[in-house]
Amino acid sequence: MTNDDSSRLSTAPLGTDGPRVGVQGLGCMGMSIAYGPTDADEARATLERALELGVTLYDTADAYGNGENERFLSPFFKAHRDEVVVATKFALSMPAGTSGPRVVRNDPPYIRQAIEASLKNLDLDVIDLYYMHRRDVNIPIEETVGVMADLVREGKVKQLGLSEVTGPELRAAQAVHPIAAVQSEWSLFSRDIEAAVVPAARELGVTLVPYSPLGRGFLTGSFTNADQDLTEDDYRRTQPRFTGENATTNAALLAPIRAVAEAHGASLGQIALAWVQQQTTIHNLPVIPIPGTRKRSRIEENTQATTITLTEEELSSLAPMAAKVAGPRYPDMRFASAGRE
Repeated sequence: MTNDDSSRLSTAPLGTDGPRVGVQGLGCMGMSIAYGPTDADEARATLERALELGVTLYDTADAYGNGENERFLSPFFKAHRDEVVVATKFALSMPAGTSGPRVVRNDPPYIRQAIEASLKNLDLDVIDLYYMHRRDVNIPIEETVGVMADLVREGKVKQLGLSEVTGPELRAAQAVHPIAAVQSEWSLFSRDIEAAVVPAARELGVTLVPYSPLGRGFLTGSFTNADQDLTEDDYRRTQPRFTGENATTNAALLAPIRAVAEAHGASLGQIALAWVQQQTTIHNLPVIPIPGTRKRSRIEENTQATTITLTEEELSSLAPMAAKVAGPRYPDMRFASAGRE
């Protein structure tokens, strides 16, 4: 693949007043944690290749390895500070001295602690897009966003984002301070946000940033059962959709993707990504998915998906999949917005 202007991504706005970024971003979590062994040198080369191809929105979080992922990405961000848009998140806290499950915190003291830690990990003076990673329903969202807005006024953050919120929560947040982006899972397997979140985002001028648009790799056909196909330290072995009978049921749902992929001479992953990219025209709002990868070959494959347009017939053939998926997205659905709508 050549590095000329024709191979670079087109751009889309990040919120109403933010910068334009490549229409596909990069989820960086797997470069250092969660998805089994990684090659750090290849991951760094992937970051550079992504930028060559026009990927400018890079996504991380303080929870990814307790700051490990932010620190891993820091040299790349600093080397290309004027070319990249850095997004990170707060809210998933690991209680001190424990190895148990994370807890969701949106309280003002914690936010203040989190922003300082992320700025230090990233070695930056300002974060371009700062997300509330998950919603603590015990704290009014207006209070949480109020503190986030203070960070903007103080010059520590440029734009605000929310992750896994409902339509009403987005509206309540927007009343306090402009929200540039909402990040939620959105894929052929996960479409619940289309009922309320997407219409609210369209009305408010908020960009949708779908995470896991490839169903954590399942939609690419790269594995069919996490217990059998993935290493013991792979996070996906904990997710109900990818193990046991659920995995068998869900693997059978990929047949329509294979048929469409064959018609386009494309991979399954490219069709799954093309479907997400096409939601920008279907729903009339900016949609910037952030598929994760740590390989140059995959970043090239993923960005090429932006050139594929699915026909109405193909879209119709793919539409029934989400309703047939077996198993919830998370073992603990507190970490998803679907149950709160």
